Amino acid sequence: MTAKTFFITGANSGFGFAIAEAALRAGHNVIGTIRSEGARSFLSERLPRLHAIFCDVTDFDRIEGIVQQAEADFGPVDVLINNAGYGHEGVLEESPLPEMQRQFDVNVFGAVAVAKAFLPRFRQRRSGFVVNVTSMGGLITMPGIAYYCGSKFALQGISEVMRAEMAPFGVHVTALCPGSFRTNWAGRSMVRTERSIDEYDSLFDPIRAARQKKHGLQLGDPEKLAEAVLILVMSENPPPQLLLGSDALGLVRHRLQAMLHEINDWEKLTCFTDG
Repeated sequence: MTAKTFFITGANSGFGFAIAEAALRAGHNVIGTIRSEGARSFLSERLPRLHAIFCDVTDFDRIEGIVQQAEADFGPVDVLINNAGYGHEGVLEESPLPEMQRQFDVNVFGAVAVAKAFLPRFRQRRSGFVVNVTSMGGLITMPGIAYYCGSKFALQGISEVMRAEMAPFGVHVTALCPGSFRTNWAGRSMVRTERSIDEYDSLFDPIRAARQKKHGLQLGDPEKLAEAVLILVMSENPPPQLLLGSDALGLVRHRLQAMLHEINDWEKLTCFTDG
């Protein structure tokens, strides 16, 4: 197996750390982005062969220079893992718009900015692989995470377009759509809007309580996700999106079946508008 160079955003925790650890174990080179000295110290102790670089994905104007310097220091990147992101939980009516803007800045604009720094390099080299970490929340929705689902739906659609545009140049793009995994997504990493409208209590309070109770006990194993990602990036014909986790599989299948029924039920009115 030929060693590849990975560029992983948000490499110090969650999926980013798991993928970095697995890639290094498999003999690949890894460049991982961090945002603090504490994260650098953690990675230098846990993954001493990882090349840690400072990069805030929302510092859009600096990303091109960071990528250019990374490739100059550590060689051409073969695989971009666009992993940096976080979850927002809150009833839509209660959640301030600045929280939505921050969610999209990180999960959408940050991911796109990093991808755009690599696309010309991959295009010119006629090779490369972009893995955009979305979520099953980019294909289905649940009450209480409107901003998160909105950001992941956006990245999901952008990934599909990116895939079509880069395919003629031999560049692969896959949206990675995990279900529930044992990470800090629902723990310290999640931003939660303060409750303010009691009329939503009966709908939302059980959802929030169930999510907090399940935290740390999710079925998904991040180490197995990392193994799956390594299999994915070695594939010659990767899929447009890859669901990971039986919960994601079941929920997305159910949504697609329901959508097909909806389309069939309203087909007559749909076609009525043709001139």
